[in-house]
Amino acid sequence: MQMPTRMPRRATFLALAMAAALGTLAPAGYAKVPQAAPAAVVDIPYETFTLPNGLRVVVHTDRKAPIVAVNIWYHVGSKDEPAGRSGFAHLFEHLMFQASENHQGEFFTPFKQIGVTDQNGTTNTDRTNYFQNVPTTALDTALWMESDRMGHFLGAVDQAALDEQRGVVQNEKRQGENQPYGQAWEKLNKALYPAGHPYHHSVIGSMNDLDAASLEDVKTWFRAWYGPNNAVLVLAGDIDVATAKDKVAKYFGHIPAGPTMAQPKVDVARRTASTRETMHDKVPQPRVYRLWNVAEVTDADLDRLQLLGQVLGGSKSSRLDKRLVHEEKLVDSISAGAYGKQLGSNFIVMAQVKKGVDPARVEAIIDEEIERLLAEGPTADELERARTVFRAGFIRGIERIGGFGGKADALAECAVYTGDPGCFRESLAVINATSASEVQAVGRTWLGSGDHTLVIVEGERTPLAEEPAGTPAPWQLPPVDAAWSTTPPSVDRSQGVPMPDAFPDLVFPALERARLSNGTTVILARRAGLPVVQMDYQFAGGYSADANGAAGTSSFTMGMLDEGAGDLGALAFADRAESLGAQMGAAAGLDSASAWFSGLTENLDASLALYADLLRRPQFSAAEIERVRATWIANIAQEKARPQTAAMRVLPPLLYGDGHAYAMPFTGSGTEASIAALDRDDLVAFHRAWVRPEGATLVVVGDTTLEQVVPLLEKHFGDWRGTGPAPAAQSVPATVARPAQGRVFLVDQPGAVQANIYAGQLVPSTTDAGAVRFDIANGVIGGDFTARLNMNLREDKHWSYGARSGASGALGQRPWLASAPVQIDKTAEAMAEMRREIGAFASGETPPTAAEVERIRAINTLSLPGAYETAASVASTIGGIVLYGRPDDYVVRRKAEIEAMTPAQVAEAAKTLDADTLTWVVVGDLSKIEAPVRALGFGEVTVIDADGKPVANR
Repeated sequence: MQMPTRMPRRATFLALAMAAALGTLAPAGYAKVPQAAPAAVVDIPYETFTLPNGLRVVVHTDRKAPIVAVNIWYHVGSKDEPAGRSGFAHLFEHLMFQASENHQGEFFTPFKQIGVTDQNGTTNTDRTNYFQNVPTTALDTALWMESDRMGHFLGAVDQAALDEQRGVVQNEKRQGENQPYGQAWEKLNKALYPAGHPYHHSVIGSMNDLDAASLEDVKTWFRAWYGPNNAVLVLAGDIDVATAKDKVAKYFGHIPAGPTMAQPKVDVARRTASTRETMHDKVPQPRVYRLWNVAEVTDADLDRLQLLGQVLGGSKSSRLDKRLVHEEKLVDSISAGAYGKQLGSNFIVMAQVKKGVDPARVEAIIDEEIERLLAEGPTADELERARTVFRAGFIRGIERIGGFGGKADALAECAVYTGDPGCFRESLAVINATSASEVQAVGRTWLGSGDHTLVIVEGERTPLAEEPAGTPAPWQLPPVDAAWSTTPPSVDRSQGVPMPDAFPDLVFPALERARLSNGTTVILARRAGLPVVQMDYQFAGGYSADANGAAGTSSFTMGMLDEGAGDLGALAFADRAESLGAQMGAAAGLDSASAWFSGLTENLDASLALYADLLRRPQFSAAEIERVRATWIANIAQEKARPQTAAMRVLPPLLYGDGHAYAMPFTGSGTEASIAALDRDDLVAFHRAWVRPEGATLVVVGDTTLEQVVPLLEKHFGDWRGTGPAPAAQSVPATVARPAQGRVFLVDQPGAVQANIYAGQLVPSTTDAGAVRFDIANGVIGGDFTARLNMNLREDKHWSYGARSGASGALGQRPWLASAPVQIDKTAEAMAEMRREIGAFASGETPPTAAEVERIRAINTLSLPGAYETAASVASTIGGIVLYGRPDDYVVRRKAEIEAMTPAQVAEAAKTLDADTLTWVVVGDLSKIEAPVRALGFGEVTVIDADGKPVANR
């Protein structure tokens, strides 16, 4: 939250998840390899209108799924907070998820009954947004709810609501600052912007300001900024402009406009002198931040700086990566890029310095490479690759209509910051037309003197003191513009939230199959609309195949596949992928390994040639192994320093016991000793044994057909054969007995302002006949925002920013974990509440109610049309069908099972848990938590280190 967001005019687009079912047998014969397709033209067409009260509405029609993205942006962020009111914008993001005047209870509640997906809200320096995807038939529900909190909110805001969300925000701030490097942005904001500048303070604000805020202060803030004339509403998906005009006028037209609030003037705050600061923190290695204040989002220079950032440090083969990661091996990672904001942006270089390396050496090389780039400019090849990366990223991003970075976000960003919802077209045009000399010139303009460097080094953390609460000046709101008007109310809100009486049918892409000459089964799910094909080559193996205690072998081997393959070294391989607009890599999971691929259809043949080399001919160069090994071991140290990953490293061995195939860190990274012991022969052996085509499955999702794709796959993979005998399937013990009583393990994190609590237990396999019933039971206790654990610890007690539970997938027994980061002085009390909730639920003392089961049922079934929006989750669901031996129509069967499930069945599934035999891991400052935790009497208490070994003399 406190880090600036990436350039608003070019939303950062992320691939998300999908699913599929139902199959047909592919035809026996296929055509020859098709010719390369021409480059596709991509866009986000839209229409706009404005209500008489000033609400601007943008409509984009996309009929691929029966869902509508509802995305509303208010043009207010932390930049608009006067002295003494810091944190108000972010506080209101939280408050507006509470009750409104005509809806009692959490904002989320009705959405959980209609199949919402991608629902959230965020605040940054410049805006606050709220978004959700809903089934088409539930659009009225979403618009009623959004309009009620816009036009009918203040009557529901009381002191209790303010106090509750103030507590939640304080825990959010603690959670961020409790991480290694978590105080960096508090320092950077103050260094980059002078006192009085709107960006001088952090988005989350001062706790003293929030503590001093009165109820009337808060209500005045709402009256100032949350009127319809200060908002943009985007509706994207299964909707047209005529329907949008009718429904938006119906629900929003009666809301009076608010005052016309002036936006602060653009103030880049260009700096003339270079400054630096050193900060000590409990970190495993130094980190260097180098920042410049640069052009605001409406300046085309920011687009050109994006290209410069890509060339300098935006990719694996960028100049900084090549010099510092690959050649001199002084850093484990480095990045560079421009991060856009309304009043002025930041260009940021960030380097994770290897332990034992003087950060000054890294800083000097960063300076050298920047100076060289500004003196010579990028090469033609570098510039063209950077352009291709941006075009491919845009294409992948607009697969999604909503959520973070989807099409609705792109339209809203543009409308809010520039007044033109289509400003992304200008940005793409600038990026496409920018010359090497222009990139060079923009760098000379902005990346001269005036930088600020922050170096964070290992040492004792000094808590950052909260500034005293400011004294707000009297606030007189400007008048409302007389040009705005309202229409008569047409909705009787006393009737409550309108709920749909029908929902869209669940429709899956058909699964089509073929078999390659190499013995691989191809499963295709067609997804027309975007010129992208995604693939996932799935193999046996995974963490559970790591033999003889060599934890991390599978992950390390798969991670090395793209570090040079075929005739291309690591850098040349990365260059080739970027030039094609392709993305590919490989990874291991608990029970399997896979190599993924995403390629533009226009370059599919050439991209598949590279993908085939990755799988068939990895180089496993000794030099690259040593480079990656050093970074890998440094990342293990990072895992131990972060409380969440520290717990994930020690919990599985405690749950499964020595010698079990799953008794290893669930990060998959192994241990320092196991990774240090690996040699090239180990990697070659794992690759030869497990990455073989016979019996493997290649999942293909995207804009292609079997007739088109199978000849290409035969060309690149048809003659691939495994060597040597295939290994036997992994043997995972069927049952590990639970401990006779509870156990508590404490990991010391001196100075922590939060404790991270985990309670774990083994439950039956994903393949168990009762797995779905258990998952629904988990939904009631901790699997959703509205579940019992979160409502208790966050919404009722406000001790935590969020509490949750869940069981990850596994062929053997699954690990079920409940977790909560809590304020340090409530550690024991929070553990007691968690145990009480789990125990009462599992024992039947407080069984699942019919309403709870109905809510979780709706979440798991009505959301399905929206859950299959992207190729990634289609592929993910097909992968689960393959791994767990499910039928092709598993998604349909699972939906039917959940719809028929009764509260009694869920109550029976809840008995799977046993609160008396939980294994607890708590990471926190033991000087503050050890005594009260021991006093709980939850079982034997053992202090362990970050490797899970008992600490002597405790």
